[in-house]
Amino acid sequence: MADKIQVEVAYALPAKQKIVTLDVVEGCTVREAVMMSNMNAFFPDVDLSTIKVGIFGKAVRAPETQVIKAGERVELYRELKIDPKQARANRAAKAGK
Repeated sequence: MADKIQVEVAYALPAKQKIVTLDVVEGCTVREAVMMSNMNAFFPDVDLSTIKVGIFGKAVRAPETQVIKAGERVELYRELKIDPKQARANRAAKAGK
C-alpha cells in the first residue's frame, strides 16, 4: 500500500474561510487534492476542476501534473474583480481630483 501524506486545501472569502486537512496518497497531484477536499460543499460556487491554485502563495502552473508534497497547503484563488493596475490607476485619478 502506498504511503499517505498530510496536506491542506484552503479557500477564503472576505467573510468566510475554510481549511481542509487531507491524508492523500504519496504521488497525488495538486488538482487531485483539490478535488478530494470537497471544498464546494462549503462554497457551492467554486468549480474545483478549473479554479486557479497555488501552494503557500506561489501559483501552480500545472496542477493536473504537479505532485503535492507532505505538509503543503494548496490555496484556491478567487477571480479578481478588477485588475490591480487598473485599481491603482483609479485611486490615483480619484486622489488627483
